[in-house]
Amino acid sequence: MAAQTIIVRPEKLEVRGLVKRYPGRRSRPGTLAVDGIDLTVRAGELVCIVGASGCGKSTLLNIIGGLEEPTEGAATVDGHRVVGPGPDRGMVFQGYSLFPWQTVRENVEFGLKAAGVPKSRRPARVDALLTVMGLGVWADQLPRALSGGMRQRVAIARALAPEPDVLLLDEPFGALDAQTKRAMQDHLLEVWRRTRATVVMVTHDVEEAIYLSSRVYVLSSHPGRVAAEVPVPFPDDRTPRIKRTPEFGELVEQVEAILIDNR
Repeated sequence: MAAQTIIVRPEKLEVRGLVKRYPGRRSRPGTLAVDGIDLTVRAGELVCIVGASGCGKSTLLNIIGGLEEPTEGAATVDGHRVVGPGPDRGMVFQGYSLFPWQTVRENVEFGLKAAGVPKSRRPARVDALLTVMGLGVWADQLPRALSGGMRQRVAIARALAPEPDVLLLDEPFGALDAQTKRAMQDHLLEVWRRTRATVVMVTHDVEEAIYLSSRVYVLSSHPGRVAAEVPVPFPDDRTPRIKRTPEFGELVEQVEAILIDNR
């Protein structure tokens, strides 16, 4: 029998010794938001960071995105230290951060304009992304004509347009109803499988984290520290049926127990 070839993907994102302290005001003490966080995300991997509200998940993502500076430590992409926002990282937030006066096509094209992509190359890239996201028939509509889930699809397409090295998602489905949320989870998995983008997503939803990712980093509360790194053994082509298996339920219980122990 021929030996199996094992492909080891290179490390795309690294966070080492990350600390974020917010200074106090007047008589109020400062806040230690995250403390000594270490994590690694490999190229083409989808990793979730899960934790309770206020544990520093969004702070960590903002530092990786270059929107905030760490007090200590650093985040690096391909070995280069993050010192501010850049086209190598795309971000999607929980709110619908679209330009209401621009069409779906124009919103997606904005990401290409910001990245300096020549105008002649934009239409083909926009059309391809609209197809991947299932938004082709809505290309000329304004955001107000779209459902919440569709608006988030536009936001993800805009973030993916410049082909960033890392896509950062800050609880992108948190404001959606349960049915739309499940549909968006499946759509994100399909887009990830087709584009093989490197994705880091923060969420407080344990089931969502396990369903989407290949590994889950669990953060403790106040301040945020890595309490555990939990591998997810399910295949990339997973479907919602996986949620009904004993293995899925056991993994949910394991992560929830870690969260309870580290409140």
